[in-house]
Amino acid sequence: MCSEAVKSENTSVTKVTGAVEPSCRFCDAPLRHLLVDLGTSPLCESYVSADDYNQAEPFYPLRVHICDRCFLAQLEEFVPVSEIFSEYAYFSSYSDSWVEHARRYANQMARNLQLGTESLVVEIASNDGYLLQHFVKMGIPVLGIEPAANVAKAAVERRVPTLVRFFGRETADEMARGGQFADLLTANNVLAQVPDVRDFVAGIKTILTPRGVVTIEFPHLVRLMESNQFDTIYHEHYSYFSFYSAERILESAGLRVYRVDRLPTHGGSLRVYATLASDLRPVEACVDEMRRNEEAFGINRLDTYRRFAENVRETKRALLEFLIEAKRAGKRLCAYGAPGKGNTLLNYCGVRTDFLDFTVDRNPYKQGKFLPGTRIPIRCPEALRDARPDYVLILPWNLKDEIINQAGFIREWGGRFVVPIPAIKVYD
Repeated sequence: MCSEAVKSENTSVTKVTGAVEPSCRFCDAPLRHLLVDLGTSPLCESYVSADDYNQAEPFYPLRVHICDRCFLAQLEEFVPVSEIFSEYAYFSSYSDSWVEHARRYANQMARNLQLGTESLVVEIASNDGYLLQHFVKMGIPVLGIEPAANVAKAAVERRVPTLVRFFGRETADEMARGGQFADLLTANNVLAQVPDVRDFVAGIKTILTPRGVVTIEFPHLVRLMESNQFDTIYHEHYSYFSFYSAERILESAGLRVYRVDRLPTHGGSLRVYATLASDLRPVEACVDEMRRNEEAFGINRLDTYRRFAENVRETKRALLEFLIEAKRAGKRLCAYGAPGKGNTLLNYCGVRTDFLDFTVDRNPYKQGKFLPGTRIPIRCPEALRDARPDYVLILPWNLKDEIINQAGFIREWGGRFVVPIPAIKVYD
């Protein structure tokens, strides 16, 4: 497929042309416009074992399309979802701040919805039980739904009952036949990982009680563009949502949004609260405020998206300039973290062991392996003490405060932290 730049009164984003145009996964409109092209990249969670180091790995186009009808930002599906998420390397509980975020949410929802021993809380993509464990401690029945068996095992060890399945209409119908209906259903950072969003939201409607509430958290597309967070784009994330697009997707399944919260997580996220359309609880003022804010931002105008691609290219240039200057000055550089976003950044910028000696991660599942594409080795955090790097590049920049606190010992030898997004910044 080739592409050409189209400039008119309505749009300056790249227009996609070619023999076959992909279609929008929500509204089926042809996808004629590109938001950004990040070249090719491997699957960001496909960490390479030592045994496979000399084996080839597949790379896929990493391009974000923008639908000119519903304004859903999205990637094409190159790899079946079952091949990505049946075994997964991300364990939520290794982030202390994320577990604390989940604890505050659990307390808030248990109080606001008056959940008790007769209630049921269901989490879709429940990972290692990082959230549901807090409801368990309150004596509230829970059920996790998690497709990755290796991650679900960790949840069960936390006394979180977990169904090892992908979620959609089929799973929801089975739950309904078994009398499993959710008073609270939560889905954190999973909507982006669903190739069939219509099937997913239809399943949500199926298992909500008449007064049940669903909350969905996702990184906000507006914040992604405003803060140049292009590294959050990878193949495991099929879609990127504004409130505008998310509300329409939920409404299509008979769900009504009555509240929205702004969250600092993942560089700026939204949490939307929805019920069945038949639920008459009032819509809060924050919903209209969010609609107005996004309209003012221009979320439903193609020309809003035109500057993003150039900002991405400039970030690449700035990072490479910093790394080249540091290496020429004889500095030693390592990285902290092995997140999906880091793999997008490093592969797009072409950063390998010629710049970074290694990275470290708290997750034992990743230690001893290599980052996909770049083949940078992953070690335990204590390896930084032995290496004594001059600079540590923080790849999960959304957790920079937590990481700077955990690895503050690098100051003993004058080491400094570097954050690449939204722009290069060095922390003394």
